[in-house]
Amino acid sequence: MRPPLPALAAAFRPALPAVAVLAAAVTLTTACGSADDWSRPHPAPSAVGTLGAGFTGSASPAPEATVTPRPGSWTGVHPSAGYRVVLLTAGADRPTRALVTAVEEWADDEHVDLRTVSAKDASQLVPAITKAMAMGPDLVVSAGNDLVDALATVTPNHLEQQFLVVGAELAEPTHNVTAVDWSGASFRGEGLGMSSTYDPGSFTAERCAAAIRAGVAGVLNDLTGIVVWLDEI
Repeated sequence: MRPPLPALAAAFRPALPAVAVLAAAVTLTTACGSADDWSRPHPAPSAVGTLGAGFTGSASPAPEATVTPRPGSWTGVHPSAGYRVVLLTAGADRPTRALVTAVEEWADDEHVDLRTVSAKDASQLVPAITKAMAMGPDLVVSAGNDLVDALATVTPNHLEQQFLVVGAELAEPTHNVTAVDWSGASFRGEGLGMSSTYDPGSFTAERCAAAIRAGVAGVLNDLTGIVVWLDEI
């Protein structure tokens, strides 16, 4: 069962740093072999395939709700051709590296057009998010606890951009932010500290692979602004 959400420790989010000077320092990696520079419009992405029984309950989940999908109920859903994704990453810890590997392998398997934007330190977090959005992706996928507070600051002001946070979540997400989390992850930022159930060993290759696939399946089916809870995969 998901651990309860503790009371917020901080009522105000930190102010945005000046991003213009810092944006140039953010690292951008382009997927090998892609000739598309994303400068031209492309068809809106759609889900190929359907969710299996038990991904959600009988009713559509309410905003900020937590759903606990039946294991494997997301595997029948794939992105349509030309899906544009930016992987936004920060941190070199083992859980973050496991998530990055899972996203890269998923993109390769699904023939997703993937770009990666990396923030090397705290001063680059907001510029990295800004850079990712400016590229015009269908989805921004975030990997790394360091990004959570910066995302909480930026995402409410850009409701047209869809975000997927894997291995963490925002304490108060807007409808454009979907998260995939589990008991061993469950970092929420906002001064709440690390969950008592946090376990770096829970970021296995299997769970991280399930996280990106389940999260994207939800986004492609317009199940956004929720937390997808994956204690069972």
